[in-house]
Amino acid sequence: MNIIRSFLLLFLLTIQVQANTIYNLIKIPNLEIYETKTQNKLRYLYAKQPFTIGVNNNINCYNSNKKDLDDKYKTVKKNLDRYNHKFLKKINLKYIVLCEDLSISKINTAGIPDHIMKTLILDINFNQNYFERVIHHEVFHAINDSYKNLFDEKVWSGFNDKEFKYAKCSTCTDKLGLNTYTNTMGFFTEYSRSTASEDMAEVFSHLMVGSNLENIDPILEKKIQFIIINLQKIDKNFIL
Repeated sequence: MNIIRSFLLLFLLTIQVQANTIYNLIKIPNLEIYETKTQNKLRYLYAKQPFTIGVNNNINCYNSNKKDLDDKYKTVKKNLDRYNHKFLKKINLKYIVLCEDLSISKINTAGIPDHIMKTLILDINFNQNYFERVIHHEVFHAINDSYKNLFDEKVWSGFNDKEFKYAKCSTCTDKLGLNTYTNTMGFFTEYSRSTASEDMAEVFSHLMVGSNLENIDPILEKKIQFIIINLQKIDKNFIL
């Protein structure tokens, strides 16, 4: 009986140590390890309970049931396996947090990257029509945050027609649609028209999921080449 009690105590202490270690690393409470033995060395964590973080406690996310978590993990991992360890290290991404109904300042969002904490939070309950694409969209924000000098928004804005102006922020506009345009006219989606950084992320994500590029207009072609050229400056072996 004493042996059993000792084993249980050791098990509980181990779990607590793991939880404390995770929190000390990325400052997100209520997480547990889902998978760490991955080829590209990404560490997958999940919300065991809801958590609230942020300077003003403005970021919220909730725990998922086991079935949804297991199902969505397969999709997330399949897409993130596209990035090798060398590239992920360069963009400072190491931890993937899986939860659902993610919001920032009460606005729902697909993901929140934090390249300082090497973390990407993903909402596994996000609209399934766009789920795989938004994974890469959020990865691009991690890329952009790490290499602002390469992805110059003034250069990018110069590709557009002179009359076009982006909004001051992605939440300062009602341009939220994620359907891919049939007639691109410089943009893949309505959301691309919100800000330069969101436009870049939309271009990158469409390239990563293999969108049809046969009828791309000249403006969008310039944007695509800009993304490709600068990604290869980060890692010359990067493959879209």
